[in-house]
Amino acid sequence: MEEKLKKIKAFAFDVDGVLTDGGILSTVEGELYRTFDSKDGFGFRMAYMHGYHLGIITGGNSQSIRLRFRTCGVPPEDVYMNSRRKIDDFEDFCARHSLAPEEVMYFGDDLPDIPVMMACGCGVCPQDAVDEVKAIADYISPRPGGKGCAREAIERVMKAQGTWELDVQDYKKKF
Repeated sequence: MEEKLKKIKAFAFDVDGVLTDGGILSTVEGELYRTFDSKDGFGFRMAYMHGYHLGIITGGNSQSIRLRFRTCGVPPEDVYMNSRRKIDDFEDFCARHSLAPEEVMYFGDDLPDIPVMMACGCGVCPQDAVDEVKAIADYISPRPGGKGCAREAIERVMKAQGTWELDVQDYKKKF
C-alpha cells in the first residue's frame, strides 16, 4: 500500500456519500443542500498548496458544489457534475493534467464509482460504502462519508510523501 501512496499526484472524489453523509435537503423551490466536513476541506487545501491536482466527479448537479470546492482549491474545470459515466470524466481529468491513472487516488462509495476505482492507482471508500465498493477498494477509511474520510486518506498520502506540512504564510495567501 505504501508504494501506491508514494505514486499519487492527484485526488478525485465523488460527492454524495463520500464528501457528505449522503443526506440531501431539498427546498420546495428545488434547491438542494448538503453538509460538508470542514476537516475534508482543510485536507483539500493542504493538497492544493502542495501541488496535487484535485477533481470532483459527481452525479449531482448544483452550483453549490462548484462553489464549495472552489474555496478548497478545485478549479471549476475540474468539477464534473451530472456525471453518468464517471470513467469518461476520470479519463478527461487524467488527460488534461497529463496524469497516468495510477497516479490518481479516487474516492467513491456506490456502484457508479466502481469503474473509476478499478482504473485508478488507489481506490478509497468510506467505511459506510456499499459492499460491492468495499470489495474492490484498495483502502477502506475507518471514517464514514461526510465525516473526514477524505482528509484522513489525503493526510495519509501526504505523510507517506513527506508533504504534510502547513506553511501558514502560504495558507494565508491562497485562502
